[in-house]
Amino acid sequence: MAKLFNNVFVTGGAGYCGSLLVPQLLKSGYKVTVYDTLFFGDDFLPKSDPNLKIVQGDIRDAAKLAEAVKGHDAFVSLACISNDASFELDENLSTSINMDAFEPMVKAAKAAGVKRFIYASSSSVYGVSDKPNVTEDHPLVPLTLYNKYKGLCEPILKQYADDSFTGVIFRPATVCGYAPRLRLDLSVNILTNHALTNNKITVFGGVQLRPNLHVQDYCDAVELLLTAPTEKIQKETFNVGYQNMSIADIAVLVRKVVKEEFPEKGDVEIVTSPSDDIRSYHINSDKIFRALGYKPQYTIEDAVRSLCVAYREGKLKDSMTNEWFYNIRTMKKHNVK
Repeated sequence: MAKLFNNVFVTGGAGYCGSLLVPQLLKSGYKVTVYDTLFFGDDFLPKSDPNLKIVQGDIRDAAKLAEAVKGHDAFVSLACISNDASFELDENLSTSINMDAFEPMVKAAKAAGVKRFIYASSSSVYGVSDKPNVTEDHPLVPLTLYNKYKGLCEPILKQYADDSFTGVIFRPATVCGYAPRLRLDLSVNILTNHALTNNKITVFGGVQLRPNLHVQDYCDAVELLLTAPTEKIQKETFNVGYQNMSIADIAVLVRKVVKEEFPEKGDVEIVTSPSDDIRSYHINSDKIFRALGYKPQYTIEDAVRSLCVAYREGKLKDSMTNEWFYNIRTMKKHNVK
């Protein structure tokens, strides 16, 4: 689709999804500014590209963000303390980043002349649901501060949306697959890493249903929201997920793929342990298909294979011990406050 914007501002652009999205946007001809704390560095970003600008900054620094966002016409909000487990960190840290910083950021973007604001929420806002298909109007039942704040930020964006400022929200499923700044603390990636490194997968619980989304499909959804007609997305919320699978079934799939990719490793053992993480929900993503024709292209199996390729290429070195692959460990190491 034709580009509506030229200059895109991406908070959290040096994170897991951002590390794949930013090069993709540059390739599509956008000028991109990454605004990020750079806890994980930025060596994996295409820094030689003249259309890329990197600003080391914290979204809680409203004055710095307001200055940096000037001259941009689109804003992609990815920065946050990401995922439920990360809330093992100081509660005040998570509250200040995921909740308190949001409204000032939206106001700064609008004041700077940004025309479109895309907010990455999370499908974890649904908590636990036994409904066969959870659509966007399902009640939000947050189980943690992470999904509570994700849900609370959504109406704040809508409140600022008007004829000159388009606000759109997407609720991605749990992301999986290889990206340059790799996370190995997400369900499919965890199971694959354990199978590759230890020849053994430990499943916690197993019956929980989780929706999954390949990181490439996540990036394609963001790019689509940058090009979609305003009238189709203004103040809208879209689920973005693909395969809903139980953790136990994902483990079986991971074992199959790893055995195919690395027959020399022999069998991969699956061990089941109890879990207190009861989040279970089956999301329906028909709305974004009806509105924008968006359909994910990559399966969980594709995600597992992409991690196998990365492992073979030596990109998963010290994958159990290197903090860089793990959000909480890195933030504790940096003593982030």
